[in-house]
Amino acid sequence: MAEEFSHLPVMAREVVELFRPVPGGMFVDCTVGGGGHAAVLLDARPEVHVLGLDRDADAVEAARSRLARFGDRARVVHGGFERLGEIVERHGEGEQVMGILMDLGVSSAQLDRPERGFSFRFDAPLDMRMDAKQSLTATEVVNGYEESQLALVISQYGEERFARRIARAIVAARPVRSTRQLAEIVRDAIPAATRRRGPHPARRTFQAIRMEVNRELPNLADGLDESVHVIGPRGRVLVLAYHSLEDRMVKETFGRWAGADADRQVPAKMPVPPPKLRPLARLLTRKPLRPSADEVEANPRAESARLRAVERLSNLPDIVA
Repeated sequence: MAEEFSHLPVMAREVVELFRPVPGGMFVDCTVGGGGHAAVLLDARPEVHVLGLDRDADAVEAARSRLARFGDRARVVHGGFERLGEIVERHGEGEQVMGILMDLGVSSAQLDRPERGFSFRFDAPLDMRMDAKQSLTATEVVNGYEESQLALVISQYGEERFARRIARAIVAARPVRSTRQLAEIVRDAIPAATRRRGPHPARRTFQAIRMEVNRELPNLADGLDESVHVIGPRGRVLVLAYHSLEDRMVKETFGRWAGADADRQVPAKMPVPPPKLRPLARLLTRKPLRPSADEVEANPRAESARLRAVERLSNLPDIVA
């Protein structure tokens, strides 16, 4: 199992450099996967501890194996970062959190295991759950959602312009039981001229269904909200995103923390001005960092990565008069 999760951590050098000025304490790897980023951080910062969490039980097992050499400097627990505050309170042993890392999306290990049902490259049951204990699977989404609801998921999360055609085709073909069957339905629903260009025509639909099954954007919103309250002064929050929806949410959230709307204009006739927001953080990356050409050559799946970072300013009240 550990070998299956031994993929290369994306932008590990940049992550270490962004965390280098941060005072010692506990660092939380919110998507520990196979422990790649956590191991690099523990090697680079002998004075810190890492709490790793993941909603995938296989990843937790692999990370524990990989990080065993660090002894009590590394702890790995099963859970999602939308519950970050609760997990830190339960497993953080009172240490101040000074670094938080989120490496979003699906891992190579998950994509490359056919039985997990994440990929259209294999024929497998429709599953796509990161946490095998949850009840909702891709089978329920594909076969249980109303056509309009399914089209909305594919449009919003997959940014697929043929979402309505695809949803209509899926509903007409029910029951849909396998990844290969779903991929063929999606391919046939897209105009021939379009599907001859670019990546596999089912890529966006599979992404959308996976994000719906795992509540990826709602969980990201919750996790970001938790992180800014968990992190200590001068601590840093880093997020690696791999597609525009994630990156847009991270960019807008970090902007709000940095007080992007603190100087907004007050309507002239408003009798009581709204409270002024005190910036919670400062932006460390106004534009996202991208992987180097050498890294992309060595690890093509890193190509779409975008890394953003902020630093927590203080623990003062978030709103002042």
